[in-house]
Amino acid sequence: MARAIAFAVAMLRPAVTARRAVTAAMLLLALAPTGALASAKDVAATHAYIQANYSLTNASVGLISRGQSKIEAFNSKLASECPLVGKGTPEDETSQPMSYEVAVALWAISYGTVAAPIAKFVAAVKPLHWSNQRITAIAHTYATSLHLMSTLSVPDLCAEVRAWKASGFHTVPSQVSQTDSSWEAIEGESVPRKLLAPYERGSDASLAARARSFEVKLAETEFMVGQDDWIQVLETLGLPE
Repeated sequence: MARAIAFAVAMLRPAVTARRAVTAAMLLLALAPTGALASAKDVAATHAYIQANYSLTNASVGLISRGQSKIEAFNSKLASECPLVGKGTPEDETSQPMSYEVAVALWAISYGTVAAPIAKFVAAVKPLHWSNQRITAIAHTYATSLHLMSTLSVPDLCAEVRAWKASGFHTVPSQVSQTDSSWEAIEGESVPRKLLAPYERGSDASLAARARSFEVKLAETEFMVGQDDWIQVLETLGLPE
């Protein structure tokens, strides 16, 4: 009998030890500081965001020429359908909404050209969360902003400027005001590098740096080439800057 009991105890000891180990592990996990648990989550979210942002910026740079071609075709169409339709527009603040509408049209074309890469970015970023709610908010707002900009319809500038002229250059068409307000309400920026840096691992830093170089190129193109395009379209329509 004693040998039987001893044998039973020996057989049960590994199971008891295993259960104790699991219990201890669960206890340690429960007592672990939330920062340690959040860190792994933050690292994973940061890696996914940097990957998505790199893919987006890389694709956007590759589509610059296509976007420019679309804008040039758009200007040619305006030149054919309604050249100098806004001639006589007063050069004061009353005409600013019309000039701004031209900029909105060009932005809509540019961001619409990158709609597919933007959709992939939004799908990758929207599920991400960080322990720092500020990072989460910036990332989600940026994704939402890009989605809105890439899906905005290109305004009918010929019809809008004709309506503006028909009013004696006194009444800005309601659709112009609505479009401008919608665009001005869009706010967003990519997550600042300094916020993500603590969670970068492996190749994250170098990939983030490359994405940043693409962002700089895109910003420069939007400012330099975009301004020239804006002026050209304004001249085509006969609108002041």
